[in-house]
Amino acid sequence: MGVVIGETAEIGDDVLIYQGVVLGGVSREKVKRHPTIGNRVVIGARAVLLGPIKVGDGAKVGAGSVVINDVPEGATVVGVPGRVVVARAPKRVSGIDLDHNKLPDPVIEVLHRLEKRIEDLERKVGQ
Repeated sequence: MGVVIGETAEIGDDVLIYQGVVLGGVSREKVKRHPTIGNRVVIGARAVLLGPIKVGDGAKVGAGSVVINDVPEGATVVGVPGRVVVARAPKRVSGIDLDHNKLPDPVIEVLHRLEKRIEDLERKVGQ
């Protein structure tokens, strides 16, 4: 599967785009309608970025995410719809952080909290 880059998309320097990424538009009007990607951005596999949004320098977009709002500089976005889970990543001197497999997963974090809550409630009921 290839990468789709809309005609008004802009991509900065040192950007890493994995397979299946879409930088798409949300209209057919002849205006700026595709994303603007900053420098040193990592966009995970099959992520979809739609509309004239801006992705700030040093941001990360998790695999499979659907991003429809601006992404601040240094932020990490995951999910459908995309949500900022890390507001500002630490600066890296050596360039792009390729540890894409270490992005936080807010869904699994919620599931872990629910599991703990259920265990606590079962303990209380069993007394």
